[in-house]
Amino acid sequence: MSDEQQLSGVDLARVALRAAKEQARSRGEQVREKREARRHGLRSGARADGRDPVPLGAALNRLITERGWETPAAVAGVIGRWPQIVGPDISAHCVPEQFDEAEAVLTVRCDSTAWATQLRLLARQLVARLNHELGHGTVKVIRVLGPAAPQRRYGRLRAPGSQGPRDTWG
Repeated sequence: MSDEQQLSGVDLARVALRAAKEQARSRGEQVREKREARRHGLRSGARADGRDPVPLGAALNRLITERGWETPAAVAGVIGRWPQIVGPDISAHCVPEQFDEAEAVLTVRCDSTAWATQLRLLARQLVARLNHELGHGTVKVIRVLGPAAPQRRYGRLRAPGSQGPRDTWG
């Protein structure tokens, strides 16, 4: 009895597959395994369709484009990179709060009136820098807000209707 007669079932199929692969290689044909096909990005079927897997970045870019979120996404990216764009000194004292896409206005809040004044003086340069990052005309105006004033609290020693120091100082 030969070796092939003793083999049966799965072992016989393995031997036949190995022989077919060796014949294909000897003829110069390249045999591709499934993992090689996946590595090279081949699709699941003959043609690409909506069921094929898509990289996450490509899917997000397509969603942003379909919904028309290009400008808000770009502005959100710039707000996330605020310290790199405006520098560490300004970013330590001024924080972007809101972007109005319809009017192209970026609202920035500063922690002191001195920094608010400084940012108003630098607004033109910041608009140019932001438009360089986002594209021309994305930001037209920077609205600078000073620190939020504390709420007026009425205590035991306050007269009703009093405005505090504003009563005597105009």
